[in-house]
Amino acid sequence: MAPQDRIAIYVDADACPVKDEVYRVAARYGLHVFVVANSFLNVPREPWIERVIVGDRLDAADDWIAERAGRGSVVVTADVPLASRCVKAGATVLSPAGKPFSDASIGMALATRNLMQDLREAGVVTGGPRPFSAKDRSAFLGALDQAIRRTRRALDATGPDQPPDGAGRATPTRSA
Repeated sequence: MAPQDRIAIYVDADACPVKDEVYRVAARYGLHVFVVANSFLNVPREPWIERVIVGDRLDAADDWIAERAGRGSVVVTADVPLASRCVKAGATVLSPAGKPFSDASIGMALATRNLMQDLREAGVVTGGPRPFSAKDRSAFLGALDQAIRRTRRALDATGPDQPPDGAGRATPTRSA
């Protein structure tokens, strides 16, 4: 089995600004993409793009992704707790701005997220993130390309008969 056949991209899609970029890069590498959301989203009709609608239960999309992501997976999310779960499972995780989450950085990312949440709840910090820019999209494209190459090299090193973590797990509920 070729490494590209074992790599999947999981997109936490409800508020993801880089879905189109993911589709372009995945097409170039021949990778399968799971677009996971709580409600219907339009996705290109391609055999390698799979829309997964998980319902409106709190964290349903996060749980679906975390249950399947592992070694051989690339996860795109701005959700730091989900990123933490996926990093612990061995997945390569990127924010939509192209910032990688790793074992070394996830603790600080969680602490910062929790601090900012506390400050928002106290009314000290108002407003949201700055608008997403062309520079952010460019940084994401470069980071996604690098993450896929790094994941491919790691899978090459394991040998052709060893499936990545997550292989053989439950298949997604498909929606047309």
